[in-house]
Amino acid sequence: MLQHKLYINGEYVESESNEFIDVLNPATEEVIARIPSSTEGDADRAVRAAYEAQKEWEKVPSNERGKIVRKLGDKINERKDTFIKLLIEEQGKSYEQATGEVETAIDYFYYMSEWARRIEGEILPSDRPNENIFIYKRPIGVVGGIVPWNFPVFILARKVATALIAGCTIVLKPSQQTPNTAAEFTKIVDEMDELPKGVYNYITGKGSTIGNALATHPKVAIVTMTGSVGAGVKVMEAAAKNITKVNLELGGKAPAIVTGNADVDLAVESIKQSRLTNAGQACTNAERVYVHESVAEEFIKKITEAMKNTKLGNPLEDKEADMGPLVSEDRLNTVHEMVEKAVKEGAEIAIGGKRASMEKGFFYEPTVLLNVKQNMDIIQEEIFGPVLPIMTYSNLDEAIELANDSDFGLSSSIYTENVHEAMRAANELKYGETFINRENFEAIQGYHAGLRKSGLGGADGKHGLEDFLATHVVYMQYKQDYK
Repeated sequence: MLQHKLYINGEYVESESNEFIDVLNPATEEVIARIPSSTEGDADRAVRAAYEAQKEWEKVPSNERGKIVRKLGDKINERKDTFIKLLIEEQGKSYEQATGEVETAIDYFYYMSEWARRIEGEILPSDRPNENIFIYKRPIGVVGGIVPWNFPVFILARKVATALIAGCTIVLKPSQQTPNTAAEFTKIVDEMDELPKGVYNYITGKGSTIGNALATHPKVAIVTMTGSVGAGVKVMEAAAKNITKVNLELGGKAPAIVTGNADVDLAVESIKQSRLTNAGQACTNAERVYVHESVAEEFIKKITEAMKNTKLGNPLEDKEADMGPLVSEDRLNTVHEMVEKAVKEGAEIAIGGKRASMEKGFFYEPTVLLNVKQNMDIIQEEIFGPVLPIMTYSNLDEAIELANDSDFGLSSSIYTENVHEAMRAANELKYGETFINRENFEAIQGYHAGLRKSGLGGADGKHGLEDFLATHVVYMQYKQDYK
């Protein structure tokens, strides 16, 4: 069984607490690792190390930082199989999805390394004679990076690669449920002489303790967190003490509209993938479907059959399994309680609706719910599990209105062969992302950001990098005549 330490200022150290948290394999319910339950003092040590390292790291030429970020991607690639195994074991992803996540993380380091020579400022004309206005983009400073359990490798890459290429140092806190992949990445950092001590620091523990410590620390310049709305609110409240910048991705309730002009088979395939990826535990997963009444019978029949044919299994033992377990028993219970409540309110279970009959593990049956209403929690609240509620509609005005009726605003999708319907949806859906005739998953060169309770700021591409940069304006006077 693995037992981890903290990594602060280039050294593995013990936590002040001498207390540990068990990490479970969600497919077997076995304890696979123990992590230190860090204290606020541990977080302070890590932040101060990062703050001291920041002074020199930001002076390193960006092309040299790019080489280091590229090498981090190379090192993950060399240990790809190890990362895949650890990810499956701690998080429960299918083999195919775990492989895809690790490969995307590698690609993320490569992509961000290419920004080394692309961080640009501006020169503006002044209102005064003999003056130039320069706008520089500087590293914002120490980053507090809080990584969730559902994509622990990819989102580690999203936060670490972006921080480093921007010239920032980072204190990384993985989820207490999925720390093993971050610990493996920390080994890579420890082996690389090119990365100065203190630039990357790794601490583990409870989010309520470490998240609060990072958000309230006066030396932290930005807290970037992916997690729940409740956790995001707490981070914002804590960060307000020092007016610390926050970058938050807080979940979604993605609507999928299937019009009467849709390729139904494509919609079924894409929505199933969008719903069951990571057992439904992704912020961009299709969480509710609005299908036109003219194709509703066909769509419901086909999506129900597709969900029924999903193969469940322990991904470490069965590489062909389509779907693994939910991450914890708490998550499983929450999903089931939401289904039970929907049924009490009048919803009809077309398939699923219960814990899967597996010998061990937190598996839940892929579930389709019919006869749901817009005001039900199953439509309004994030399920974060393999449950798909379906409603019908009569015209596109109604569908768009229903889709926009949400406290969340991260991801959305529409399936139609009619370009006019597609353009209307693109213009009228109030979401950070809209996917047309494809599954829900963003590109690293795009921009992943939401509206309303889905968060603040964003990630990926040029615009995601800019959140880690501060704008510095310089007014430069010069003499017309000089000697």
